[in-house]
Amino acid sequence: MPLDGAHVIVTGAGQGIGAALARALAARGACVLVSDLVPALAQRVADEIGGVPHHGDLCDPEVIKEMIDCAQDAFGHVDMLFSNAGFALGEPDGPVSQPDGHWQKSWDLHVMAHLRAARLLLPQMVARKSGVLVNVASAAGLLSQIGDAAYSATKHAAVSLAQSLAIDHAHQGVQVSVVCPLYVATPLLGYEEHEGERPAGVIAPETVAQATLHGVEHGQFLILPHPEAQTFFLQRASDTDRWISGMQRLRARVMDQADGTDPAAIHRFI
Repeated sequence: MPLDGAHVIVTGAGQGIGAALARALAARGACVLVSDLVPALAQRVADEIGGVPHHGDLCDPEVIKEMIDCAQDAFGHVDMLFSNAGFALGEPDGPVSQPDGHWQKSWDLHVMAHLRAARLLLPQMVARKSGVLVNVASAAGLLSQIGDAAYSATKHAAVSLAQSLAIDHAHQGVQVSVVCPLYVATPLLGYEEHEGERPAGVIAPETVAQATLHGVEHGQFLILPHPEAQTFFLQRASDTDRWISGMQRLRARVMDQADGTDPAAIHRFI
């Protein structure tokens, strides 16, 4: 589907990857609804690109409906959804140390928000025999994120949901993609917008946005802004025991570098 003239929703679009996607889409002629939890961030990016702002917590199904209604009021219909909103807090002491509420919020935002939006958008897309659903997940959904089991588990589920949507709706003209970057210089990892210096392997949000749009334009399902993620994915699949052993050694190394005091700091070392 051409991006020029497309009617698009981008969630989590007030900063990071979402803002980069909104800017890149607008630069290619798309009409963009900018949705974010924080009203000021949504407004800022929308003003910058001539888009439509929306704010709210996408863990709430009613907010998702309001977002889609807002887009339809502004554009008439929605051609593309880039479901990008997400969060990561890490764990104080291993996978069982976060309470149920944290796991539920991770599930609602990383999985159910995409499902609920797709549930509302699919009937129209199927009727038009045209539509694009993009879930910005994470390489944690193919591999694992040390120090954040809720993030890893729900990103795995996000990848699986995208696969099911792709399998079941391709014949109806709906294209589905899932984006799985490794480390990106976003506020999620403690990076300020346009921060210059970053470790090797940590790429800019703009790089993810361009890789995502390239993949969508070429009909790719699995979009990997970090090419090395493919190698890691294959290593995990071909010898899972060896891969787990390697991840255990990696965890020991990075926790030693972080003095074992701040599991969230692990993002800065990988």
